[in-house]
Amino acid sequence: MSNDVLLPRTFADFPTTFKGETFRPSDDGYAEVRKIWNMRRGDEQPALIVQALDADDVVIAVNYAVAQDVSVAVKGGGHGIDGMAMPHDALVIDTSKMRAISVDPDTKRITIEAGVLLGEMDAAGQQHGLVVPAGVVSDTGAVGLTLGGGIGHLTRRFGATVDSVLSVDVVTMGGRKVTASADSNEDLFWGLRGAGHNLAIATSLTYQGHAVGPDVMSGLLVYSAEDAVPVIAGLDQAMARSPRELSVALLVMPAPPIPGLPEHLIGTPILINLVVYTGPLDQFDEAMREIRNLPAPLADMVGPSTWVETNSIVDSFEATGRRQYLGGGYMPSLNADVARIALERIAASPRPATPGPSAIITLPILGGAIHDRDENSTAFSRSGAAWLYEVAGQWDLPTADEEFLTWIQDTMTALAPHVTVNGYINLSSDRGAEWLRGQYGSPEKWERVAALKRTWDPDNRLSYNKNVARAFAPNPA
Repeated sequence: MSNDVLLPRTFADFPTTFKGETFRPSDDGYAEVRKIWNMRRGDEQPALIVQALDADDVVIAVNYAVAQDVSVAVKGGGHGIDGMAMPHDALVIDTSKMRAISVDPDTKRITIEAGVLLGEMDAAGQQHGLVVPAGVVSDTGAVGLTLGGGIGHLTRRFGATVDSVLSVDVVTMGGRKVTASADSNEDLFWGLRGAGHNLAIATSLTYQGHAVGPDVMSGLLVYSAEDAVPVIAGLDQAMARSPRELSVALLVMPAPPIPGLPEHLIGTPILINLVVYTGPLDQFDEAMREIRNLPAPLADMVGPSTWVETNSIVDSFEATGRRQYLGGGYMPSLNADVARIALERIAASPRPATPGPSAIITLPILGGAIHDRDENSTAFSRSGAAWLYEVAGQWDLPTADEEFLTWIQDTMTALAPHVTVNGYINLSSDRGAEWLRGQYGSPEKWERVAALKRTWDPDNRLSYNKNVARAFAPNPA
């Protein structure tokens, strides 16, 4: 199968039995439908975007792609780091109209269709006091996040998102509807939980929900650059002595205009600690004791909130429609050297030409329940995942691409002695075949992922992703 063409495709004979809307570049509404979170590839125009209404529509689109011998791109929430949901001249299967959610309060099971966003899943679950441990940006697609692993404020308490998945309904690249679970298509189920974007198109997922909320404690602690080093260096031990219901996410960034922050600090490197506590409220002060023993913050904005409000705090740092690039992975520990590197790199970051966040180094805590499961229990890798690190750039003009990309790469290089080989596939832009082969953990795990790709997508129709087939060894056994 080849994606090389001489003339732009039109897919003029796309089946009329498809129930959802279809969009070509000349159609009204195309520009809005084509918009995704990362618009760094915004000049690319898919030849045809088809908005599936159900799994049968997905089957029609897949069978058409097979007949045409073309790849398909898949768009759910459109929040993928690489911005590959809308490739040039491609056939895009858009599942964003598939938004059904069902919650069974007796079994605490939550089932969602492929287009449901995290904020929608949170809101539906909270009507029954339930959550699915997932991501931290409310307009992220829940299914896409899950297929890569899924981490967030509840990871330390309940594990990765894939650890709460009970079953996945997919359409295979042969056009079949299949259910994968611990009792059916078990090997596919293993692979979908971490390498799912490469294997099939998920149309619905069922999760085991967990009791949380609605009332929680959350908010920001803001520290000076001088105190950032002892705070970051002290958090390993502080969190080891703190309950799993307490989570923190550190953001090193140029200071935004925050209430109570001295004006002379705006634009200079600071540390923000996003605190989330989901345990018994009368035990919050005790849960915070170790963090309170670290240097005092310049501003303390932690207080009562709801789970839905808490899990959208990060939204303001993740605006849709900008140019984005992100590198990241795992750290087995934090220390003073990591803190100093983060501060130095933020001080050297490109100056923003427009309002809004431009350069952020994020260090969310993992550990805890993520290590209650064995490394080999899912394709998602968790070995050494005490902390996540992300180096993110956000900007608006193509002329700034080189400056931001160079800053991100130089920052990744500076942090490299402190990171693991494996990582979280969702929260890093594609860094090549060798990098990808290490992301899933051991060589044995990679071979298992590769074997699943050969079995479930032998023609590599799902190629607009961090692609397993392109990272095959030159002469696979």
